[in-house]
Amino acid sequence: MKVVSTEFIKSATLPSHYPEEKFPEVAFAGRSNVGKSSLINTLTRRRNLARTSSTPGCTRLINFFTVNNQISLVDLPGYGYAKVSEASRRQWGTMIETYFKHRQSLKYVILILDVRREPSEQDLALIHWLRHYNIIFMIVLTKTDKVSRNQAKARQHQIKELLGMDMDPILFSARTGEGRDVIWGALQDLLAE
Repeated sequence: MKVVSTEFIKSATLPSHYPEEKFPEVAFAGRSNVGKSSLINTLTRRRNLARTSSTPGCTRLINFFTVNNQISLVDLPGYGYAKVSEASRRQWGTMIETYFKHRQSLKYVILILDVRREPSEQDLALIHWLRHYNIIFMIVLTKTDKVSRNQAKARQHQIKELLGMDMDPILFSARTGEGRDVIWGALQDLLAE
């Protein structure tokens, strides 16, 4: 997809604060510091559209963006960051679950995993939840530039088997742009439906 325009719409915590449901939405979910915001920035070719940080837990709100006045990208808070209070973790989890349950324009979830790490219990729980509620999702393995090509391919196969996926997870690097066109291809197919 050729990105002509991008716009930050708003941040929200509650359904009453969400923007109007004008476009199909794609949500980006995953552990803290896995690369959700970097993936959004790479897809849109905007360096600072979604705020990034080397410190886990940077995204604490649900952030809504539009691309080409056709599709909304939604940057969700990460889960699993140990240095926040238990109350904050519960609040974030509730915020994400509420979004998934009630957002009618949600069409797709991109679940992001670090290619170097095993899927966590929280990753597996989210996959189970998405399957239970029949929410379409894809797996993107980030940070592939930090391992060799052979290691990335081996991890891709291992994670596909572990998660019982039909499709290979998409290999992605924010540094090199690997996987960008494959992800946009999948999203364009979704828009065509």
